[in-house]
Amino acid sequence: MPRATLQNLMQLILRQPRLSRSREQELLKKLKDGDNSAAHELVASHLRFVLHIARRYKSHGHPLTDLVQEGTVGLMEALKRFNPEQGTRLSTYAMWWIRAAIQDYVVRSRSLVKIGTTAAQKSLFFNIRRRMAERPWEDSLPEELARSLAARFNTSVADVVKFGRRIRGTDQSLDVPAARETLETLVDQVIDERPTPEDTVIKEKDGRLWRDRLVKALSTLPARESLIIRRRFLAERVPSRADLGAELGLSKERVRQLELRALAKLKGLLQPLRDHAEAASGNPFSGNPTRTA
Repeated sequence: MPRATLQNLMQLILRQPRLSRSREQELLKKLKDGDNSAAHELVASHLRFVLHIARRYKSHGHPLTDLVQEGTVGLMEALKRFNPEQGTRLSTYAMWWIRAAIQDYVVRSRSLVKIGTTAAQKSLFFNIRRRMAERPWEDSLPEELARSLAARFNTSVADVVKFGRRIRGTDQSLDVPAARETLETLVDQVIDERPTPEDTVIKEKDGRLWRDRLVKALSTLPARESLIIRRRFLAERVPSRADLGAELGLSKERVRQLELRALAKLKGLLQPLRDHAEAASGNPFSGNPTRTA
């Protein structure tokens, strides 16, 4: 439904005729047979019902037009799922879907951070909001109320208090000043844990240096030892020593011996770079070998 002024919305809704049970059954049969115009008439005739439910949520600060739009989404979802053979009217079945869609919108719009995702959390949200309207509190939920809600929703008092604090609070822009008489904003105080451009350049340079030295070191090994190291440490799919031995015509123990001997040679050849702790931290040839059979 397009966004409209409240007056236009009311006129649109009040012009829609109420459906008799027989007419509703007739339209549902047409809809089942593929007549989409029946769906339009069914939705339009129930907008008055959507408006009635939406009015209950005006106190949450949302325009009535928005609430009706969300409720209409719930109504259309109910229409898709409705089984007229159950003997109930569409309005009775759709009531839960309309209310659920509006409640989800209210909770979702409360904060950029999700504060209620499950049905129990949404129920807790509206319970706390209703109690806030009845008896506002300054800091946190009264202890007696927190205990009562915790018992009702099968959760801890601490979680209820925390939930209430989040509902009471509002989102704050990171662009606001961090303190009076200062140009520094809250976002200026957020720590950026990403590496600096200088750190990135240094890491890439060290990485290239390690790769070049490793390729050169591997080229000095005997062909069989070089192959074992490449397959055991540098391949995407790493074979076991037994599988590699079968491929090379060697025993598992012989592959292990050649692997350890090759690693010892590489460790000596790469010794000049071992002082670069940051670059060597991800190198499989530093420290003790970790590959197993």
